[in-house]
Amino acid sequence: MQLFVFTTLHDTARQLLRHQLPAEVQPVFRQELPSHNQQAAFQQADLVLGNPPADWFAAGPPPGLRFWQIDSAGIERYQHLDVGFPVANVGDYFAWPCAETIVAGILGWYRHIPELAVLQSRREWVGAPIRSRVGLLRDKRVIILGSGAIGQAVAEQLAGFRCDIRFLARTDPKAQLHSREELLAALPETDVAVNCLPGSAEKFFSAELVQAMPTHSLYASIGRGNTTDEPALIAALQAGRLAGAVLDVTAQEPLPAEHPFWQMPNVLLTQHSGGGQPREDEGKVEILLRNLRHLLQQEPLENLVTLKKGY
Repeated sequence: MQLFVFTTLHDTARQLLRHQLPAEVQPVFRQELPSHNQQAAFQQADLVLGNPPADWFAAGPPPGLRFWQIDSAGIERYQHLDVGFPVANVGDYFAWPCAETIVAGILGWYRHIPELAVLQSRREWVGAPIRSRVGLLRDKRVIILGSGAIGQAVAEQLAGFRCDIRFLARTDPKAQLHSREELLAALPETDVAVNCLPGSAEKFFSAELVQAMPTHSLYASIGRGNTTDEPALIAALQAGRLAGAVLDVTAQEPLPAEHPFWQMPNVLLTQHSGGGQPREDEGKVEILLRNLRHLLQQEPLENLVTLKKGY
């Protein structure tokens, strides 16, 4: 069987994969092929690791494809595909680091860490005036949009700050909020809204929801950039109708140099670094290897997804 590895892996991870693959599986690494040969190699694959461009499927998936291991949690770019073989994502692999990033951003925003970092780069001591402006994350009223792995990790970390946490989740019976209407009613009494929604929730956090947040509140997003109405968010931030935003994801990435977010002192951008962690590439390889063993032994696969549903 041929494994087409679309994911760009560093040398150590590629060596790990080569050494641990079953003898009957031969890897072909996209990064080791000329660009004009890559799509043809993909079409010969029995197994795929990674996230090929959606247009590579325009003529249908590879005819012999038996299993596809996506190397991210998000799969919304492939919702239009109708496939007859199992597809898996990486499940909650990125959940804890994503939660650490957004919680660090929220805490840093309250404690004015970005401002202090800029002052340090300028060797400029301000001190007391900043001390009088810093806030506390402790006891804040937080709504987490989405009760999946990232949302649960965010809640676990915020619990250490004694935050009052509520979840919005349409189908989770344990969530406190289950509809857009319930969220709209709850937002005026909220200090922080943390968006952990998948990309299938296109522009869910709309202008109406942005406007429902109190002027002192903070909006944070660690899910997918397309779930936020960015023009509405920008307008609210510029007009002072919203105190600030912590954004790991944006609608366009990389963010264009002329984008307003770059110049807004009340916005903290973490540049989609949220999932970063030690041995990230090796972790993706290990997830694939486990699923390949399951596949070859006809065992249930881990983290199966349904493309049309987006999760």
